[in-house]
Amino acid sequence: MTRHSDCLSVLTDSARFASDWRRAGEDIPAPLLSVQTLDPPEHTAIRHLLLDGFRAQDRQALHDTMEREAADLLAELALRPSFDFVGELAEPLALRFITAFLGVDAPDQAWFVPMSRTVVDGMDAGLWPEKHEPAVSARARLAEYAGGWLADPPKDGLIAYVAQHAESAAAAGVDRAVLRNSLRVVLHAGYESASRLLGNAAAALLTTPGALTAFRRAPLAAAVDELIRYDAPVQADARVCVTETELSGVTIRAGDPVTLLLGAANHDPLRFAHPTELRLDRAPNPHLGFGRGAHACLGASMAIRLAGSVFTTLARDYPDARAVAEPEHRRNLTLRGLDRFEVTLRPHTGEEELS
Repeated sequence: MTRHSDCLSVLTDSARFASDWRRAGEDIPAPLLSVQTLDPPEHTAIRHLLLDGFRAQDRQALHDTMEREAADLLAELALRPSFDFVGELAEPLALRFITAFLGVDAPDQAWFVPMSRTVVDGMDAGLWPEKHEPAVSARARLAEYAGGWLADPPKDGLIAYVAQHAESAAAAGVDRAVLRNSLRVVLHAGYESASRLLGNAAAALLTTPGALTAFRRAPLAAAVDELIRYDAPVQADARVCVTETELSGVTIRAGDPVTLLLGAANHDPLRFAHPTELRLDRAPNPHLGFGRGAHACLGASMAIRLAGSVFTTLARDYPDARAVAEPEHRRNLTLRGLDRFEVTLRPHTGEEELS
């Protein structure tokens, strides 16, 4: 599916299009069963627990802290001739952000980032089957890591809330292994969504003439939404049809896999005027960058606020920020993101050369 309307129809119809492939007779490894892969009604209790935990947190205090950290980090990086926006800003900031929300210390970046990337690589195992088993193992290791949080929970944060309500969740039918896997999903998906959003948005703003200036003038929410639509971290998703149905004149049979090319849907000319242009004041903007329906991204609003804080500071305090090399993308299809992006926050002097 490439059309916006078709992708939206599938995303919002979990009765006919399943995220849980067991409904089509597939055998799913235990480490893959989580809030991300279950469907209602099994999915409902675990999602409600996590949503209640999200709402119980002091998100304003978290964002205030992260805004200060982002400003401090940018000030430090501004002293250097250039730096890697991905490895030195987007990734460490995203990891600090999601673990602070969870209420735990950030893991060693040198251990966590390769593990996280292995999981992402496994999302493309349909094309590269050799990536499947390493990704399953990485998910299991991350789930084991997350399971330690439940055994010895922190005093504050989402983990503390989930641990406090684990018994009532179990009574509602939430399996503890699924709960542990779901916390792994929050850690991994939160980190990957935020870090890739920051990297992709930086590339758009710093390689499109006049975009950083336009960002300062545009309504913040509209600008961030447009950056997500223009180059979303999540480029594809998949469902399996469980009841024969017709969509846009095509018969889809039970058991058929359905691939949703969300990047294409976000550039559908039937839904977006001038879709290839970065229009930071675009409104309305019903992009599918964070999904829709039962499996819409839990932390979308938080990632949006983080991106808004980072790029507001960048545009306000460093209006001369620019790329000094082309952004380098990672070799992924399902999730889109940068491997490296060398930038400078200094004004152009005419003495530098693009590398």
